[in-house]
Amino acid sequence: MITGKVWKLGDNINTDLMVPGPVLYASEKEQARAVFSANRPGWVDEVKPGDIIVAGRNFGMGSSRPAPRSLRNCGVACLLAESLNGLFFRNCVNFGFIGLECPGIHGAFEEGQIAEIDLQKWIVRNPRDGSTLRIEAIPEALLTLMQNGGIFPRLQQQGLIGGVWAERYDYSEKAGAGGD
Repeated sequence: MITGKVWKLGDNINTDLMVPGPVLYASEKEQARAVFSANRPGWVDEVKPGDIIVAGRNFGMGSSRPAPRSLRNCGVACLLAESLNGLFFRNCVNFGFIGLECPGIHGAFEEGQIAEIDLQKWIVRNPRDGSTLRIEAIPEALLTLMQNGGIFPRLQQQGLIGGVWAERYDYSEKAGAGGD
């Protein structure tokens, strides 16, 4: 179960808002500090580990920037959106960030409310009013990658990458931050 405070965003949130151009080649820490600085200044100082983003349609549109990694590095446990851009979803898998589609989610929560996400039953619950919504299930293998740091730790475990790649993409301390 993932339980956290909801942060609400709208439709068509671009990856440029999550990893702005000036920090594209900066460190992961600097990239995380810049998340939503253009549209939600100070948000990174307010978000807490375990918080949840609820968004509208086409979340993560734009380029293949490592935006899911930056959201994970900010402490966000999960993203639920009406719909996700396909490239953004793939990067959620690659970088170990739980990003899921849930029709009706944007209208089901107000910012600051608590969301309870059950990934075994594929539902999200609003404890304030007791309402539940069905989350679009994804294959178990993809969810496992999202919950365990992404593709690079998996490749390390299999002995398929090492050396500089293993050092560059060592997310072992960050893996599993979202619960089960």
